[in-house]
Amino acid sequence: MQDYEDSVAFLGQWGRFQQVVFFLLCSSILPNGFGGFSVVFLTDAPRHHCLVPEVNLTQDWSNAVIPIEQLSRCSRFRLDVVRNLSAQGLVPGRDVNLTDLEQEGCVDGWSYSRDVYQSTIVSEFDLVCREQWKQPFTSTVFLLGVLVGSFFSGQLSDRFGRKPVFFGTMALQTIFSFFQLFSTSWIVFAILAFINGIGQISNYVAAFVLGNEILTGDVRVLFSSLGVCLGFSIGYMMLPLFAYFLRGWKSLLLAISLPGLLYIPLWWFIPESPRWLLSQGRVEEAESIVRKAAKWNKVQAPLVIFEDYDIHVDETKTHLKEQHNVFNLVKTKNIRNTTAILCLVWFTLSLGYYGLSLNTSQLHANPYISCFLSAAVEVPANISVWLALRYFPRRLSVISILLVGGLSLYFLQLVPESLSELAVALEMVGKFAMTAGTSLNFAYTAELYPTVLRNTATGTCSAFSRVGSSLAPFLSQLSAYFKFLPYIVMGTLAVVSAFAVLFLPESLGRPLPQTIQQMHERERWVP
Repeated sequence: MQDYEDSVAFLGQWGRFQQVVFFLLCSSILPNGFGGFSVVFLTDAPRHHCLVPEVNLTQDWSNAVIPIEQLSRCSRFRLDVVRNLSAQGLVPGRDVNLTDLEQEGCVDGWSYSRDVYQSTIVSEFDLVCREQWKQPFTSTVFLLGVLVGSFFSGQLSDRFGRKPVFFGTMALQTIFSFFQLFSTSWIVFAILAFINGIGQISNYVAAFVLGNEILTGDVRVLFSSLGVCLGFSIGYMMLPLFAYFLRGWKSLLLAISLPGLLYIPLWWFIPESPRWLLSQGRVEEAESIVRKAAKWNKVQAPLVIFEDYDIHVDETKTHLKEQHNVFNLVKTKNIRNTTAILCLVWFTLSLGYYGLSLNTSQLHANPYISCFLSAAVEVPANISVWLALRYFPRRLSVISILLVGGLSLYFLQLVPESLSELAVALEMVGKFAMTAGTSLNFAYTAELYPTVLRNTATGTCSAFSRVGSSLAPFLSQLSAYFKFLPYIVMGTLAVVSAFAVLFLPESLGRPLPQTIQQMHERERWVP
């Protein structure tokens, strides 16, 4: 059977059709960029202290009613006692020892600073003190939705097509981001965030696979390494700009959700994957899309584009009676080993990526600058991935990136406190490596699996990676036992994963496999 890329070679690689698909799919990733990390601003905790209602207190007692120590965010001196002492004309610190006064909780609520934010869900739903655990857990709930979306969207896409899942999950992301505006409680907000997370990753994976299957040659490498990833990074860099001018959580959510409406017309410009149609035995539909592409590119299509496929239509339809699903990823030893190694690598990269991204608030006192720094480092990371995919073997590139990231995080504990700039630089090197590794791993995974399993495999590996991202909000808490323990965990996983990648097959310069048999033929360890 003739290879797909040979069959459509008459189209060229960079005609009008490929340009439209390339830029529209890349632009569809922008909402993923500014939506994926919006929780950094939506769940940030403004400075706060116990609310003190209007009572007749002297100025001295008004200033002293909130304790100075850290506990002041969750307690105050008993107001009835303070009121009596103030009425007696006693002066705090001179006539009364403040350490002897009894304290009480914030029974009247909290007062939140508006120096940075007008409001966040923390100030909206009082996620402080006893409810403080809900703040990081909100990010985890969102990422658990991403995990579920990663797992099921790939199988749905392999079953029903790339295009319906792509647009369906994009609508899901847009609609439920908008619905979050009307949350009446934290529980409602968290449930909507979970559903939003399902759409957040699902349309990213579908767009990634769709572009990989439509585009060919160097353009496919450019799309998978630089185009789609740069689209995410640009969206990520837009987030602090939105958040800076829209300081309220509802206005920020509105700005994040509305752009999704702009992508409705894309339905008439982005086609279904011809590769997927061929894998389903729908040769006529695939030829129709390619002939339309030929008109766009102003080239002459042959009378029969997929001649060999016509011969094998009956065979293909018979083959399709055996439905492919996630169990095919562990059915044979070779595929099972590949899947296990890739899941480990995806888990490691996601834990490191989100662990470092959510920790960027420590880089700079201004959260907007911190977020922008974390986003900006992704641009050179994605450019390096594009160069690596063009000129270097996939396996060597993944191993090198993992080792660079792991060693930079190990070296952090050796940096003296006086060299804080060096520590920030090493952390950014780690973020650079984790970002590059994530982008490269998407392309590598798509090249290893056949068309009938490509989206299922990408979605399943992505689901494993989301286990890592779900744990990331709690990873920083390990610093309570040892300051550098989170970095040691991330660094160790990176080094272990680098050695595991040695046992994956190489995919550089080889056509995308279309059947499981073709995948078996290349699944040999190359020394």
